[in-house]
Amino acid sequence: MTLEKANELLAVQALMGGGYNRNGAKLILAEVQREYGQEAVNQLITTMELEQIFGFTPGTEFRN
Repeated sequence: MTLEKANELLAVQALMGGGYNRNGAKLILAEVQREYGQEAVNQLITTMELEQIFGFTPGTEFRN
């Protein structure tokens, strides 16, 4: 998955909010972490304001 595609998918999850979308966002971030590393995950969390939406904090490790 490209970072651009991850950004698009996370935007949809963030727009909808809720528990199921939080789990979907975690799966997307886990794949980003596996492919691009923690810095890419931290950047997505910050730029997409996922801390406010889902409570994800930079530095959190996501695994499938």
